[in-house]
Amino acid sequence: MFTWASIDIYYSSWLSWLFTPLIVVSLLPGIIIIMLYITSSLLYIYKLHRRRLLDAYDKDIWDAGRKVVSAIWDALGWIWHGYEIHGIENIPAGGALLVYYHGAVPIDFYYICSHILLYEGRLINPVGDRFLFKIPGWGSLLEAFGVIPGTVQSCASLLRKGNLLAIAPGGVYEAQLGDHNYEVLWRQRLGFAKVAIEAKVPIIPIFTRNIREAFRSFNICQSFWHWLYQKTHLPLVPIYGGFPVKLTTFIGRAIPYDESHTPESLVKLVTQNMKEMIANHQPKPGNILRAITERFTLRKNN
Repeated sequence: MFTWASIDIYYSSWLSWLFTPLIVVSLLPGIIIIMLYITSSLLYIYKLHRRRLLDAYDKDIWDAGRKVVSAIWDALGWIWHGYEIHGIENIPAGGALLVYYHGAVPIDFYYICSHILLYEGRLINPVGDRFLFKIPGWGSLLEAFGVIPGTVQSCASLLRKGNLLAIAPGGVYEAQLGDHNYEVLWRQRLGFAKVAIEAKVPIIPIFTRNIREAFRSFNICQSFWHWLYQKTHLPLVPIYGGFPVKLTTFIGRAIPYDESHTPESLVKLVTQNMKEMIANHQPKPGNILRAITERFTLRKNN
């Protein structure tokens, strides 16, 4: 009997593709890194010449630059992944905390930020891992898109001003050690719940179907990679992919602020919501070939 699981692209297949042909599998992750550097370079050049543009743009200095690079990423999402986003109406006009599942490479989040900025005119401020701020050449990119390391107080202050803030509670740990079974690996982190309670804003859960099929991290010798992460807290697990799979982002209904919530109870509620979204929108285990087929056969998902 035919099942997608019987023909998924597993490690042995990928290893053969790594050598023949090498470009198909190993080049595309590099292209994403190159695009990030190009994005940062464009923004740096824009920053150098921003004074010449001030007469045309009376907003903050990054406004035009953000929209240019957002248009590039939005086009990439549409062309390569047939990217769609559903539930934008669930994002309120005021401040809100967006909580999303972290894929091996969060390319869906780049698409989300670009789409919301271009079509809704709102900037999403991401909370980034501290190692991002140590990567050479990324300063302009992080500054332009308002990426912050974020304390509870600074995040809450930003939300009180009516801004959108995005956090992936699983962070690098979930990105590196998650797999195509789509388990939520948040390790009972409370920080995002403390931020929402402090700012008194709703939480919006976000999940992207097939994000683990676009890029995957190696799960062989997982105990070793877990040990290495605990020692370094750096993304050292090898990643492969760049597959043209169908990506569809689902923005869930808001979980409103409730003064009766403790950080622990709120984390439990949001985690349960995220698990339900994954169960409703993601066939498990994830399958690369099925996800590629969806890219060319499905117009709308769920």
